[in-house]
Amino acid sequence: MELLRLRERFEVDGILADKHAEWALRYGYLETIQVLIDISCHLVSKYNLGNPATYADCIKLLAKHGYLDEGLTIKLIGMVGLRNILIHQYQEVGVERLYQLLSSTDDIRLFVQQIGGLL
Repeated sequence: MELLRLRERFEVDGILADKHAEWALRYGYLETIQVLIDISCHLVSKYNLGNPATYADCIKLLAKHGYLDEGLTIKLIGMVGLRNILIHQYQEVGVERLYQLLSSTDDIRLFVQQIGGLL
């Protein structure tokens, strides 16, 4: 994943000093979370799991039907919230905070493991 490569290549100060790296970090999060949302909503539709009103509802419905565990569900819903903040710029999310969140890429791998059989 490109987000992991950023963490391997840069310390937070390096990202702060390199606007391209900062953009890659922000855009990488947006793209990654959007793909997670798209897959979740696709699976809810494909397996007729309910009628989600929000992106977070897609994740909740997967959990309700036993495809995602509760701990991961909470983290993924948080990612959807981060995506909304980043895309709509409700508030500023600093590079330092985004860099700290790079550890959440393990949650994305876990998501793929848990729903992999449905794809």
